[in-house]
This record gives sequence, structure tokens and C-alpha cells, in this order.
Amino acid sequence: MFFRSINRWLIITLACFLPLIAISIDIATDNLGADPIQALHIRLGDWSLRFLWLTLAITPLQTLSKWRGMTAYRQMLGLIAFFYATLHVLVYLSVDHGLDWHLIAIDIFESPYIWLGVLAYIIIFSLAITSPKFAKKSLGKNWKKVHRLIYLAAIAVIIHYYWQLKGNMAEPLFYLILLALLLGFRIAVWVKNRQFNKMMIPSTRKIRVTTVPKSLDIKQSGVPSKSSLNELIIEEVDES
Repeated sequence: MFFRSINRWLIITLACFLPLIAISIDIATDNLGADPIQALHIRLGDWSLRFLWLTLAITPLQTLSKWRGMTAYRQMLGLIAFFYATLHVLVYLSVDHGLDWHLIAIDIFESPYIWLGVLAYIIIFSLAITSPKFAKKSLGKNWKKVHRLIYLAAIAVIIHYYWQLKGNMAEPLFYLILLALLLGFRIAVWVKNRQFNKMMIPSTRKIRVTTVPKSLDIKQSGVPSKSSLNELIIEEVDES
């Protein structure tokens, strides 16, 4: 069982790096098209988005399949999304702009879509550095609040993606539909759980329990016998 688990992790990890291998081969063979820098930039961004969507898909897939083992891969997929997002940012800074910070500042100022990309990357970076167990332990209850920001990152990414492609709706629309389905599933589960919790909340109305002797068989001590104390009257107390 242990070796099966190791093999599964190894296969999935290697599969996550196949896109990078394919991109590296295209770089080596000069097969990135007429604008290789732009192609490299977009392809790395695409894979960052895809792995982010896969991370969001883990919970719905786990809920539908009832396989709890899928949770173990959510953190790994999130870190892979961060890895590709970092490469995407590094290509933008070093290859596309040659680390010319003045030019980068002008580009960011004049291109609103980059603001959303920066917002998404800051969130993904925050999720990555708080993913280890010690960070989860130190953040306590706030850990879940921080990691719910992944939804904001996903929305920022899809808008950034659309604006970057300058109005090409085909792929952004496809990813937008997937995102709507993933978030819609979570909302439906949240509403269902909320309704269930309301049903499980006990009534706050107070009750009064009164014991009534079945008979007036009182002993000399003046205390009713045990047989005469087994009838109860339960009344709701009206506090109005």
C-alpha cells in the first residue's frame, strides 16, 4: 500500500512538470512561433491558471466521488500553480522587460490588467507560504480565512487573462464557465449545509416538567410511593 501511494505521488508529480518539459523542448527547437517571448509568457500563465482550476476542482470531485484521498493532492496542485505563476512573473520581469524597473513601472501603471495579475500572484504567494503544517498551526482559525482568498485570486486571474488576450473570448470564456461551475458547486454545498445546521439547532423554547402522582396513596411519612411518581406533564413555557 505504501509503495502504491509513493508511485501515485511520483506519477502525478511528473505529470505536473510535463508542460514545462514541453515548453523547454519548444524553446530548444525554436518552436514558439513568431513572438517567442509572448508565447512563453502566455503558455506559462495558461498552465498556472489550469493548475489553479485543478486545485479548486479537488473539493467538488472529492464530494462527488466520496474519495477522501484526493485532499492530499490539493496542496501539491496549489504549489504547482504557484510554481508556474512564478515562472510567468519571472519571464515578464527578466525576459520580456530585461529587469528594467522603470519600464516595468510604466507598463504596470498603463496596463490595468497587470494590476489584477499582481493581486492574484500576491494571493497565490501568500497561500504557498502558509501551506506548510507549521504555518497552519500558527495561524489557527485564521488559516481557513486566508486560504479562502483563492476564490478572489481565481476571479482576478480570469479577468487578467481576458484583458491580456485583448478581447479574444474563446479560451477565457471556457475557463470562466469552469470557474462558475466550481464556485457554484461550493455555494450550493454551503447553502445545503446551512439549511441542515438550522434543522439541527434545538428549539430555544423553555419547558416545564411536572410530576403528577398516579394515585393519592401516601405513606405515613407523607412522601408519595415510587409507583405514584411515573407520570409526567411537559408544558412549554410562554415567555411573552
